[in-house]
Amino acid sequence: MAPKGDNSNKALVEALNGALADHLALYVKTKNFHWHVRGPRFRDLHLLFDEQAQQILSVTDSIAERVRKNDAPTLTSIGAIAGATQVKDEDSTGLEAEAMVAQLLDDNGKLVERLKQVKDAAEEAGDNATSGVVDEWTDFAEERVWFLRQTTR
Repeated sequence: MAPKGDNSNKALVEALNGALADHLALYVKTKNFHWHVRGPRFRDLHLLFDEQAQQILSVTDSIAERVRKNDAPTLTSIGAIAGATQVKDEDSTGLEAEAMVAQLLDDNGKLVERLKQVKDAAEEAGDNATSGVVDEWTDFAEERVWFLRQTTR
């Protein structure tokens, strides 16, 4: 692991906190869609969104603990999450199911890219443990992209 104060360590912590913010924001958005989906595909999408939300949430503690193991603070509030996430809010409860799937597909795709940045930052910082575990997080996100993409075909 990089020494405290090292620029590569700062970049890693920033990347991890960004990924954490994206996961938390995406969790809320996915649950929003789980609660509000309607139409002929209701049951399938309702269950898919719930499964995906649970998987997203399951990663958050690991990400935060990687930050803390780098002897840095992690996100502390809704405002901190909002300031660090790339996931855009969706407050509409009237979206069509296809629009929900499209947004989640896009957001999860962006999350894959964010996680690749975490991987690069971990390798730059010499943090082999983070570099290894981020592969699992990326695999989860890529699987969500795959499932969502298949629902559009």
